[in-house]
Amino acid sequence: MLVIKTINELKGELNKIDNSSDLGLVPTMGALHLGHMSLLKKALSENKKVVVSIFVNPTQFNNTDDLEKYPKTLDNDVNLISTISKEIIVFAPSVTEIYKDHVKTKIYDFAGLDKVMEGEFRGNHFNGVGTIVEALFSIVNPKRAYFGEKDFQQLRIIQKLVELEKIPVEIIGCEIVREKHGLAMSSRNERLSVTIRQNAAFIYETLKTVKDKFGMKSVLDVKEWVAEQFQNSLDFELEYFEITDVETLTPTKNKNLNIKYRAFIAVYAEDVRLIDNIALN
Repeated sequence: MLVIKTINELKGELNKIDNSSDLGLVPTMGALHLGHMSLLKKALSENKKVVVSIFVNPTQFNNTDDLEKYPKTLDNDVNLISTISKEIIVFAPSVTEIYKDHVKTKIYDFAGLDKVMEGEFRGNHFNGVGTIVEALFSIVNPKRAYFGEKDFQQLRIIQKLVELEKIPVEIIGCEIVREKHGLAMSSRNERLSVTIRQNAAFIYETLKTVKDKFGMKSVLDVKEWVAEQFQNSLDFELEYFEITDVETLTPTKNKNLNIKYRAFIAVYAEDVRLIDNIALN
């Protein structure tokens, strides 16, 4: 299993590939789980060579405590990746390797995609995401890059980033992978107690009911129903619930049959922040 920690070594390895136009990239922050493995399997099925980056990016954390608590499990990650393929290149640089002596966030105009939901509660988060993703695209120069739909707002912003910066990479969105009881897979889930992790099926069950109600009820009625469910919950605190236009992520008040919608939710459980979403039509 090839684990590379410097940009020069990675570029040297990629220069050996006969056809670099068939190169896939899966950017991650490590603490890998089966959701990440599904991205890698998809990338392997569509490319001759795959790079997975493992880098806990400081510029996308607006909470230093959250950054410090983020699990760093490189050895376990490499072992898990090897169960998929030993031919995958693991790029695990240090913060200094990526940012040199100055960790600086680039500022983008994401046309409002970054101002709602996660952007409202996590200031400058998406500029940090854009900064590292653009850097990785420049370093790896992939033909395709793979991102999970659990972070659907992030996916839309990366699509916008590619458009803004005219980066020649195809962005592939991959379906949410869930634990057997429905909780969207996330590295943060490991911080939940066994009981709360099991009970967190409540989040996905709520979203599925939202999808059912969306065809019959008004947006306001659906939002009021969700708020009531969480007011009655002892385990979960609702941070936000929103129904938006899929393309613009603009929160909607009135449905339009010609627009595709998605519901987004952020919830706290035992001080762990969980997000999820579901397509509504």
